[in-house]
Amino acid sequence: MNNHTPEDFQKNVLHYQFRDIELLVTALTHTSFANESKTPTSHNERLEFLGDSVLSVVVADHLFHHSTRPEGELTRMRAALVSEDALFQFAQEIHLGEYLRLGRGEDLGGGRTRPSVVSDAFEAVIAAQYLDGGMEQARKFILQFITEGKTAEEDYKTRLQEVIQQNPEEKLSYQVEGENGPDHNKTFTVAVYLNNNCIAKGEGRSKKLAEQQAARQALCLMGLLKN
Repeated sequence: MNNHTPEDFQKNVLHYQFRDIELLVTALTHTSFANESKTPTSHNERLEFLGDSVLSVVVADHLFHHSTRPEGELTRMRAALVSEDALFQFAQEIHLGEYLRLGRGEDLGGGRTRPSVVSDAFEAVIAAQYLDGGMEQARKFILQFITEGKTAEEDYKTRLQEVIQQNPEEKLSYQVEGENGPDHNKTFTVAVYLNNNCIAKGEGRSKKLAEQQAARQALCLMGLLKN
C-alpha cells in the first residue's frame, strides 16, 4: 500500500506549498478510494476535467510563442503533448503513481502504473495548482515537461503514416512482440511492419508508448529523425 503523503508530494515533487492542501489531497484521490471509503470522500474526476483545459491552454500558448511551424503542425504537436501517452510519461518522471490514493482492488490490480489512472491524476494535479496558486503556478509546473527537447515528443506514428501514405500501395501495421514484467509493471515490445516486413521495434510501459517508439525508430532508420 501507499506510504507517501500529499505533504510529501508538495514538498519533494512540486516544491510548492498549498494554501489549501485538500485540493492536492483530492487531486491524488482516485474514484476507487472514494468508493471504498466509509465516509464521503472527494475524488479527482472534476479536477481532471479542469486540468485538461488548463494544460491545453498552456501548451498551445507555449507552442505559439516558441515555434514558427504552421497551424497544422502546431495542432499535431499539441495533441501529442496532451495525449494520455505523453501525460503518463510526464507522470512517471515525478513518480506520481506512488502518491495516489487508490482503493485496495485498484492498487493490487496495478493502478499505480496504469496509464489512464496516472495520466488523469496528472491533469488533476495541474488543476489543484491552478486553483490554489493561479495560472502562473500551473504554467510553471507544466512547462518543465514540455520545454525544448520535450516538445520533441511528437506523434511519431502520425509522421510515419504520412511518409508511407505517399505511396498508397504501402501499408503499416503494429504488432506486440513481447511483454515482460509483472502485471503492474510491464514493458511491451512492439514491431512496426511495412506490408509484411518488420522495419523497426520499440519498447514502452504501455502498448501505445511502444508503438510510438517503434515509429520513431523507423523514422530514424529512414534518415528523417536524428537517433
